[in-house]
Amino acid sequence: MTDSLPIELDPNPPKHDWHRPQLTRGRRPDWLRVSAPSGQTFVRVNHLIRDEHLHTVCEEAGCPNLGECWGRGTATFLLLGDTCTRSCGFCKIKVGRPEKVDILEPIRVARTIQHMNLRHAVLTSVNRDDLPDGGAFIFAATIRKIREFQPGCTVEVLIPDFQGDPDALWTVMREKPEILNHNVETVPRLYRRVRPQAKYPRSLEVLRRAKEMDPQTLTKSGLMVGLGERWEEVVQVMKDLREVGVDIVTIGQYLQPSRFHLPIERYWHPEEFKALRRLGEEELGFRWVESGPLVRSSYHADGQARLIARTDLL
Repeated sequence: MTDSLPIELDPNPPKHDWHRPQLTRGRRPDWLRVSAPSGQTFVRVNHLIRDEHLHTVCEEAGCPNLGECWGRGTATFLLLGDTCTRSCGFCKIKVGRPEKVDILEPIRVARTIQHMNLRHAVLTSVNRDDLPDGGAFIFAATIRKIREFQPGCTVEVLIPDFQGDPDALWTVMREKPEILNHNVETVPRLYRRVRPQAKYPRSLEVLRRAKEMDPQTLTKSGLMVGLGERWEEVVQVMKDLREVGVDIVTIGQYLQPSRFHLPIERYWHPEEFKALRRLGEEELGFRWVESGPLVRSSYHADGQARLIARTDLL
């Protein structure tokens, strides 16, 4: 397998070695193995998060990159508690009735970011369909506190769809995050099975509206592969994202968190991820494509922000 893999929008790409059946199930391929978390920086970040009684998506969602990211002094903060009102088939975050909103959470997040001396902070949340604005006010308050506690720190928000409420989206956008992220997660055909309480057109509309509200804010989205999608479907999602003005896209391999979650239909080969990156950047015009087996929404987000800042895109 070489870089000769075609990147044109071929609806039926040739079948290479990675399509062989033995890659579909069973033991993880070597390219999906990660090291156990360790190191002084990891321990320090762990203590900071515990001391402030915060949640991170790194832990709650069982991210395979936890050790690498915490070891580099980065983390993605999970706002609005650790209980989600939606039951997506791929996600490890627990589902149920959330606790009361903690209005002091923005201060504790900002204080932790200050202690970590972050130059780029990533905020996300569980879905809170029980709240009138889906929790948008907490995102806004946290952005304001970060600006106060850690001036110069760029902010990326990975938001839910807020049930399509434009006022909730504006609550976040008027605080001018440098990057507005909302994941489509999978291809439209699989939504009913993968994201039963979400809608693909609604997610695209969130991204389109965000770019209209503030064209200077970079928009970002991500999807998983390995759930039964086809190559041409992934390419079409990428085209859809570009059509609504998305600047950055992340593509990674779905990993089953437990036997109660959706099964893995296929492990995509690293060369396929490289081909998607080349296609996205060279053919479709994304400013950045982060594509690889272990890529998640916030993977290398600090590096993306620094490079984009250097090229005067922020």
